[in-house]
Amino acid sequence: MSSSGEDQIQDTAAAAGSPTGASAAVPAARGSAVQRWVFWPSAVIVIAFVAFTLIMPAAAEQLFLGIQSTIVNAFNWYYVLIAAFFVAFSLFLGFSRFGDIKLGRDDDEPEFSLMSWFSLLFAAGMGIGLVFYGVSEPLTHFVNPRPGVEGTPQQLAQAALGQTYLHWGVHAWSIYVVIGLALAYAIHRRRRPISIRWTLEPLLGKRVEGGWGHAIDVIALVGTLFGVATSLGLGVLQMSAGLDVAGIAEPDEFTQIILILIISVFVLASVLSGVTKGMKWLSNFNLVMAGILVLYLLVVGPSEFLLRDFVQSIGYYIQNFVGLSFNVSAFQGTAGEEWQASWTSFYWGWWISWAPFVGIFIARISKGRTVRQFVAGVILVPTLLGILWFAVLGGSALAIELAEPGALLDAEGEVDLQGALFQMLQQVPGSAIVSIGVLLLIAIFFITSADSGALVMGMIATGGQQEPKRWIRTFFVAVTAALAIALLLSGGLTALQTAAITIALPFSVVMLLICWSTVVAFTRERRAYARAERAQLIDKIGEYYGLEVESRDGVLGAQPRWLRGLRRRLGLHEAVPAPAPSTPAFAETAPTPDAGTAGLDATLPAHEEAAQGGMEDQAPPER
Repeated sequence: MSSSGEDQIQDTAAAAGSPTGASAAVPAARGSAVQRWVFWPSAVIVIAFVAFTLIMPAAAEQLFLGIQSTIVNAFNWYYVLIAAFFVAFSLFLGFSRFGDIKLGRDDDEPEFSLMSWFSLLFAAGMGIGLVFYGVSEPLTHFVNPRPGVEGTPQQLAQAALGQTYLHWGVHAWSIYVVIGLALAYAIHRRRRPISIRWTLEPLLGKRVEGGWGHAIDVIALVGTLFGVATSLGLGVLQMSAGLDVAGIAEPDEFTQIILILIISVFVLASVLSGVTKGMKWLSNFNLVMAGILVLYLLVVGPSEFLLRDFVQSIGYYIQNFVGLSFNVSAFQGTAGEEWQASWTSFYWGWWISWAPFVGIFIARISKGRTVRQFVAGVILVPTLLGILWFAVLGGSALAIELAEPGALLDAEGEVDLQGALFQMLQQVPGSAIVSIGVLLLIAIFFITSADSGALVMGMIATGGQQEPKRWIRTFFVAVTAALAIALLLSGGLTALQTAAITIALPFSVVMLLICWSTVVAFTRERRAYARAERAQLIDKIGEYYGLEVESRDGVLGAQPRWLRGLRRRLGLHEAVPAPAPSTPAFAETAPTPDAGTAGLDATLPAHEEAAQGGMEDQAPPER
């Protein structure tokens, strides 16, 4: 088959993404206004939540504790099971026959080189969360292991890193694959706007333009708001702890609120001035700073131990992957439930609430990639980054604690989650300068996260407009800051964790539907491809034996009875033969679809290029 013929077959198959096979273009989002049935319900929900929390913080704190306990008791097994399912689903898509489907038109080349794409995925994997938990999580799992885990100090240290890798590795990025892949297919292959609703078009059809689509985008928008606010809250908690270690300010609520307000002013200045290139510069600068921190700790710390630990802990993670993935602390009673709420259930909820945010970013940068490349790159690159980060920062803390038990613990023998990183840095040369650098690192991550978060939320609220109006982004910056303040005042870290776990519950159902919708879309495309390919094969058979003759009306395509019978047996009985590859028309028209693919146009919808905005000036999301 000629290459042009293959392209036409694939373009015919690409039109199979909608339930009806119709290629009627869906109007692109217009940047002049928000979608009122998405923006206003989301705004009312979040503003009402903030008002309740600020007016009655004590009642809100008790409510959050009750919600967290109820959800963890009733749905802990569900969060663990669904996270494992997303891993299996992502790997299935990557290794199945769907892996060759291109996220774009068949002649689209990748928008970024492989190394540039990897660097962008690397950037997406960095953020406030890694800085906050880089030391505190492995150290906490070492000092207070998951109920049921026992062993020597060395065994507990190894298990601590393995548990941390579980929370930050394959599971997190498989959750992002579910959203990112479905969205990349919709915006690059089907030319749909950048909005979560279009991931369900193969399943819901035109209903995504109505109430169902609005409900999906509202859930995604509210989830993104809470996810970003959770990250910002964690960043402020750690910054206040760092200022306390430096003797600058007490780590109280007043300090935390002032930090949020000051940083939000910088974000608003960026949004109102339109200095998007400045955000890109800050993001790149922060990645360099994070890399310097890792290299510095490798050089001044126990280098050989850290490198050996990095390699060995990867093996431990792989060896225990399945068991850790399905562990729900079923036999550890209340202690197990409390541990799950603080760690695994919180993480799965946090990643699910963040999925629209990160998914939109990785979808936008993945034009021209195949499904297999997308799955492999999105899962492997950030996971390896996370393992290296925790092996160096967490490994450094574990080495200190193994050599001098209690050196990094507080007076009660517990780990200070907010201040653990700064306590560890006090043990290395040049601690004062390094601590200032880390504070700057967190502050910049805060700014870039809030800025890019406001952009993504603006996209969802406007139905996919890539450059939402400044007042929309300003609104989301302000609401995110208010939400972070409200959560900190009503329970601190517990409230942040509860928010992530709660909002993930409804959106996880949407994600399950997205999985179903993705399989439906990919199956339709493969079937359409196969039918068009068989039709062209039959045409070649007829052409080879000279069986294509002019019909009475002078139209080429009349065929002997035996050839029509063969078409019927192949399900192609109503198809009209495609022109021979040697004819000029062959290079311009795709095979005419048969009855099984009626309505599938040879080209994708003539859509406004809603998905084609450049990423040159946009900072990646940080978790």
